[in-house]
Amino acid sequence: MELPHFNLPTFGKALPVQVSHNFMAASAVFDDEHLVSCAGLVPVMTLATQTGLPVLLAEKVHIAEPRIKSGSANPAPKLTTVIAGMCAGADCIDDVDVVRSGGMTTLFEGVYAPSTIGTLLREFTFGHARQLESVLRQHLAGLCERVPLLPGAKQRAFVDIDSLLRPVYGHAKQGASYGHTKIAGRQILRKGLSPLITTISTEHAAPMITGARLRAGPRVPPGSAVRFWCVATRPTATVSSRRPAGVPGPGSRWC
Repeated sequence: MELPHFNLPTFGKALPVQVSHNFMAASAVFDDEHLVSCAGLVPVMTLATQTGLPVLLAEKVHIAEPRIKSGSANPAPKLTTVIAGMCAGADCIDDVDVVRSGGMTTLFEGVYAPSTIGTLLREFTFGHARQLESVLRQHLAGLCERVPLLPGAKQRAFVDIDSLLRPVYGHAKQGASYGHTKIAGRQILRKGLSPLITTISTEHAAPMITGARLRAGPRVPPGSAVRFWCVATRPTATVSSRRPAGVPGPGSRWC
């Protein structure tokens, strides 16, 4: 039996195709008031509310002498809007508007515009950053009571303190400095933010960020890493002892 033969086409050079539409970064707009773009924020922010995040923000964040009076009003819901926007992928103030797009306002109350949030953040100083660190410590402790974030931490925990270099662009970027980084095996000098990050992990849990502090330059001052270690390991207190899981407590010779 002879099988039929098919003449397969021969592929040559691809023909150029003219696109009839020019898509720009600002051309796609999500504006349907009956649709929700980030429905996953509902359980995330519900858990944040149940673990007392809005209450901690209201109790610990205060702006005593604001340059603009409206900037210091209602910091808790404004910061909650920032957190929700970051969970939805926002990496700048303008991107926080994602929590107001479409039907998101029907799910969340007290959502502020990016311009209002920018006014609040411009009032922040290093002291206010320390206030947010206090919120982070207590809120992570509340999360550890609610969900098993660090299983096996009573036996052994791993603490990692490392510096990062996140590139920024613009001549007037506040807090930016030049530092060395490695890209494709080559050392280069790059302008960016240099935060100090602390993570805690166990044999059964992925690393969890417990502290972040922006450094004044590319170098870490002597002794600051030890102090930062003491502060960043406090949120992982266990329910029973209220001490850091797997690491010495505040009364140890290191703290």
